[in-house]
Amino acid sequence: MAELKYMPGFGNECVSEDPRCPGALPEGQNNPQVCPYGLYAEQLSGSAFTCPRSTNKRSWLYRILPSVCHKPFKPMDQGHLTHNWDEAEAEPNQLRWKPFEIPRASEKKLDFVSGLHTLCGAGEPKSRNGIAIHIFTCNTPMINRCFYNSDGDFLIVPQQGKLLITTEFGKLLVEPNEICVIQQGMRFNVEVFGESRGYILEVYGVHFELPDLGPIGANGLANPRDFLVPVAWYEDRQVAGDYTVISKYQGKLFSAQQDFSPFNVVAWHGNYTPYKYNLDNFMVINSVAFDHADPSVFTVLTAKSTRPGVALADFVIFPPRWGVANNTFRPPYYHRNCMSEFMGLIKGHYEAKEEGFQPGGASLHSMMTPHGPDAECFEKASKARLEAERVAEGTMAFMFESSFSMAVTTWGLKTSNCLDKTYYKCWEPLKSHFNPRCK
Repeated sequence: MAELKYMPGFGNECVSEDPRCPGALPEGQNNPQVCPYGLYAEQLSGSAFTCPRSTNKRSWLYRILPSVCHKPFKPMDQGHLTHNWDEAEAEPNQLRWKPFEIPRASEKKLDFVSGLHTLCGAGEPKSRNGIAIHIFTCNTPMINRCFYNSDGDFLIVPQQGKLLITTEFGKLLVEPNEICVIQQGMRFNVEVFGESRGYILEVYGVHFELPDLGPIGANGLANPRDFLVPVAWYEDRQVAGDYTVISKYQGKLFSAQQDFSPFNVVAWHGNYTPYKYNLDNFMVINSVAFDHADPSVFTVLTAKSTRPGVALADFVIFPPRWGVANNTFRPPYYHRNCMSEFMGLIKGHYEAKEEGFQPGGASLHSMMTPHGPDAECFEKASKARLEAERVAEGTMAFMFESSFSMAVTTWGLKTSNCLDKTYYKCWEPLKSHFNPRCK
């Protein structure tokens, strides 16, 4: 496969045309009476027309046929995708999952859509306020099928296997330790090259943006220049056996047939695009004296709520970094939080729980559910000689943190058969060190 090209920047106004059709972008206007090369002009709006310029999202696509050319949508099998947050009893305990199993292709073929499994979430796509966390496990490419999400944005975190994602805007190659965001309404197809697995954070009603930096200043964390947007690529392909367009609408799946590839956009311009980011590019801010900075300093992207300073969801990472804090218990502290914390592990060993929390697995510490280092970690860190040291070398853990109190699905609690029912035992060996006669 030829090396893919990208345009750098976050939220930029971009222009791109496939080099096979130079001059495909209209000059000086969006919707001419006749477009170059006989193309159709189509606008994709990611915000209300009247949003302020700073939040207004839209792109113009110039395509061989408009996306309206399809037969009626019909309901299709949901699989394990759901937004029914009342299907299982509430679960306030600390939860941890072993690595989610990927079926062998010889046993059961799963593409990206048929391999979607909803683990937890809250809120309602109809009212455009909420989130969902999904696990994807797949072993075969999507063939003559594409998917788009009418409900919200997908932040995709591959953990095993690279994903070749074809979108209406061009192609993205997304490997483990990278993420991509496919925003609401964008049609895409996922090709995999073997057994693949990962995590998805879905947000309803808002888009992801870079966090405000406050006293950090103008630079740091995820820098805008490191985000990559695809360049225009098209195929003029007829599909005799029908091409299937799958829509996620009000939490349910629908399919429609058409006789051509939807990836027929010859040129486009705008600021509403898919994008990807390499987590190795994150510029870490950390304590250099004593104590911990709060984990919010590791935020890559945020989806803001209507309350100032409170996120619908944050995407946070715990990358390799230096630990130098003096007279400090350096692993994560014991914590009860007004937010929900979902964690996944892309690779390596998470410092607070080196055993049990494995790549491809997950944990959920719900609102006000206590959590923190296991007994082994506490004893080791309490006695460690404090020197400058590399932390999380070869590791990439992440967190989806949300202001919603998330419900866990039946698949998450039972059907997946991955829930670690012994998780609570990692804290049982913790013992009292209290001695009123010795400070």
